[in-house]
Amino acid sequence: MKDALSFLACTYASSIPFLNSVFVSHSKTVPNFGRIKAEIEIRVCLNRACRRQGSMETLQTLSGIAPPDVSVRSCGCLGRCGGGPNLVVLPGAVYVGHCGTSARAAHTMMDICGGDSDSWRKSLEALALRKRAEDEMDKGNFPQADLLLSEAIDLNPFGGIHILYKERSAAKLAMGNMDEALEDAKEALALAPKYPEAYICQGDAFMAMDQFDEVEKSYSMAIDLDPSIRRTKSFKARIARFQEKLAAAGLIS
Repeated sequence: MKDALSFLACTYASSIPFLNSVFVSHSKTVPNFGRIKAEIEIRVCLNRACRRQGSMETLQTLSGIAPPDVSVRSCGCLGRCGGGPNLVVLPGAVYVGHCGTSARAAHTMMDICGGDSDSWRKSLEALALRKRAEDEMDKGNFPQADLLLSEAIDLNPFGGIHILYKERSAAKLAMGNMDEALEDAKEALALAPKYPEAYICQGDAFMAMDQFDEVEKSYSMAIDLDPSIRRTKSFKARIARFQEKLAAAGLIS
């Protein structure tokens, strides 16, 4: 597994005051946070110094292997710029430095969520397979994407499996397998009930099946969870297709 993976950077940005809390370097032992009982958030610095040290890759790795109840976002400078990439774990404001490889990102997740090194190694392997599947999706090779995502799911990774089901739902729908696409979307939601993109996939499957009431419910849930979705080009295109289908069925004029 290569430590450096080429991923797109998340554009969310916020700032956190540098609190008088523990700052942990991965050159030492990271404190064990214990298994999480409530939602937790990791914020990764994307300021200039940390970005040069690989924080964008750290952000994408953490996002890809996080369990559903761990959110990962970008943020502004956390200080300690020479010891980056830096991140902070909330609540509790525990700061972690030198988190510039996928192995160290996985180690941080293990400290937060529990599990063992083998389970998190599988999470990294599943993430690499998902990225390969996304490349195949971009090329229109949906059967190969489906195979890669199925291989990733079969690894039974500790984190990120809800994303794998969501992605496989999209691949199956592109192949015309509507029932299987809906099943995968529902599995993603069973694992992550607050995952808006899984509701979108569910809505897409319902739209392909002309179950219009369920389309509206699914898309509405996605918007309730993340209102910014309604402003995206992809969601606006979905709504346009939905309205065309409603018009063709004589349900709107």
